[in-house]
Amino acid sequence: MTDTPGLADGYEISTDPERIDLERVHRWLSTDAYWAIGRAREKQERAIAGSLNFGVFDTASGEQVAYARVVTDQATFAWLCDVYVDPSVRGKRIGTAMVEAVRAHLLPYGLRRILLATHDAHGVYEKVGFRSLERPDQWMALVFE
Repeated sequence: MTDTPGLADGYEISTDPERIDLERVHRWLSTDAYWAIGRAREKQERAIAGSLNFGVFDTASGEQVAYARVVTDQATFAWLCDVYVDPSVRGKRIGTAMVEAVRAHLLPYGLRRILLATHDAHGVYEKVGFRSLERPDQWMALVFE
């Protein structure tokens, strides 16, 4: 997956779970992502193990600079979540390229929809084709607090 159109030179995207820097992803999410503040490392590792994972890596250093995961049945539905781009590389279109790679990877499955929730990055996802729900009143959530 290294030839990703729109990805800045010097970076590559991989779905190889062995390349995910578990410590880094946990630190990013548990300390800097509003939706995952305080998430336990063990819980994060279980989430990673049960998901399709995308990492963006600096090709020179091998360092991971972005992460996203997808929960899917690979037939009808997917949920894109835990999208995070390291602050040091924001503004280089890495997040958009990663979400485009997610979309391209999932396209052959013939899914009906890919959902996500975001508080502040609507513009990033709109560039890739996401839009607000047409009928949000049809959706419900069972929330465990």
